[in-house]
Amino acid sequence: MALLAVEVIAATALGVETAGASRNKVSVAAAFYPVAFAAQKVGGTRVEVANLTPVGAEPHDIELNSAQLDRLLEAKVAFVLGSDFQPAVEKAADRRDGSTVELLPKLVDAKGKKVAKEGKAGGLDPHVWLDPVLMSQLVGEVERGLAAADPKGAGTYQKNAQALQDRLTALDARYRDRLTGCTRDLLVTSHEAFGYLANRYGLRQEGVAGLSPDTEPDPARLGDLAQLARNQGVTTVFTEETVSPRIAQTLARDAGGLRTEVLSPLESLTKRERDDKADYFTLMDANLGKIATALGCPERS
Repeated sequence: MALLAVEVIAATALGVETAGASRNKVSVAAAFYPVAFAAQKVGGTRVEVANLTPVGAEPHDIELNSAQLDRLLEAKVAFVLGSDFQPAVEKAADRRDGSTVELLPKLVDAKGKKVAKEGKAGGLDPHVWLDPVLMSQLVGEVERGLAAADPKGAGTYQKNAQALQDRLTALDARYRDRLTGCTRDLLVTSHEAFGYLANRYGLRQEGVAGLSPDTEPDPARLGDLAQLARNQGVTTVFTEETVSPRIAQTLARDAGGLRTEVLSPLESLTKRERDDKADYFTLMDANLGKIATALGCPERS
């Protein structure tokens, strides 16, 4: 037991977040937080999940260290988003001998069309996990990937996936209920992470940056957004924990002294969120409350 504890601590120090470590479990490598969350919930006690994106890290830019690379290459099954969301992780996954599941290309909208589409600033929009309906599809793909890697656990994975999908259905219902009858429908965000969510619930999104949080907007873009915010009666500019709030604060000031508020893109947990035992559902519900307040949505009993 002491040796196992030392191994887990050492792995975490090297940038690999693990859960349920045991040599008797199915080893799973997950590219970043929402995928790791789904894999752990679906896999339950049968799996050991290594999240390749450490707490507080920006998933887009991650470069794998030796411990992370070893976990990825040695895992029984690996789950990545695909479409160059994490180029270094996806390139390394190409070296694997075992099964690698690319999730984004498998997800479809209500009409059966692939959901990955061009964002306003170009590139494929990867942020499917912020839409509970698409997250439920992702969970289904994780279930199938685990069952293929571990057929003996298929029944367990199916049961766990259904339980998680039921919770996602309830989350979708909360969003639909809370975001009905709002005064406004425009979300102004630090980057365009919330397009799928906005489309799902009849909202609009305008991002200070494009799909990448590192993109620097030009002054003309900031000026246009400030004018739009004034015209639309926007009250809040949303920023993120892992991105500098400087540009969002500038926009809020230029638009007439608007509030800024943190909206989580759930790409990774911060250290504080981890310590507070936050997870996908608590963060999505917190986002819902902040969005509803900013848009002037009616209170629900």
